[in-house]
Amino acid sequence: MGDVLAGFHAAWEFESDSVLIRYERGIRTPKLFQALGERRVPLEAIEGVTLTPGRRGTVVLRVEPRAGADPLIEAAAGQLKEGGDPYRLVLPAERETLAEYYADELRALLTESGRTERYLVAPPEAPLHFKAYDGKASFDGKSVSFRWSWTGASSAKWKAGDQSFPVADLGGVEWRSPEMFEGYLRLLPRDADASAPGAAAGAAGAAPAVPQADQDPAAVVFGLGYGPVHESLPFAAAVLAAVRERGAGAPVPITVPAPRRDPADIAERIRHLGELHQQGLVTDEEFSSKKAELLAEL
Repeated sequence: MGDVLAGFHAAWEFESDSVLIRYERGIRTPKLFQALGERRVPLEAIEGVTLTPGRRGTVVLRVEPRAGADPLIEAAAGQLKEGGDPYRLVLPAERETLAEYYADELRALLTESGRTERYLVAPPEAPLHFKAYDGKASFDGKSVSFRWSWTGASSAKWKAGDQSFPVADLGGVEWRSPEMFEGYLRLLPRDADASAPGAAAGAAGAAPAVPQADQDPAAVVFGLGYGPVHESLPFAAAVLAAVRERGAGAPVPITVPAPRRDPADIAERIRHLGELHQQGLVTDEEFSSKKAELLAEL
């Protein structure tokens, strides 16, 4: 097609074999979009196109990527907010007819569906790095390194020392959004079976063996201003893509069941939560909700 459709925060160029998405740079553009810059999405990576009403006099054109086609979406595991979805193009409602035309043209070119055997959308390029609450994470394309911070790292991580994980030894990445309470990025070992529920658990009936992220030398934890989405998610996506390229299986993010915590740990976390509440960094509602969650784990 070769035409360009410009919307809020991005412009899509429709080509014969792909859609080139160029994200704007500006104060109103989501930081994740700015970090991505532009992305070429092959038509074989798309299995559907939708056009729906948006908010405040807008319409939303969205391409639906196939499962397994994009390492960024795989790493996000459904945690991206609607406004941070890189496959949405928001347009003024008066451009609905034009958007519908392009949606129909694009649908006519789609021939593939279902999970892909390899990533079809290019991952963010290394080197990448970001600052977590308890250390600095870096990825040079061959290995992931964690360098602990003396102000945030737990004693368990200090005892373990700074860490370096060759891609060949990894099986995937578990990313919990920093926009959620207790977000983190955890590296999964190559022998972890991501397809088996409770793969990290011990013997039958025993508590899962996976430690909390703040005690795990294979994880860094996020916090207010640490490990933001636009830095930590592209990082996770790049590692996932490198792992798959090295032939360590088909890495997928998994959710590892959290072990029951020690009462002393619960008490310490409630105390820390109370300090954040007193400083005005956590609302009354957030404080009550999270305190209830922690008490429920006793």
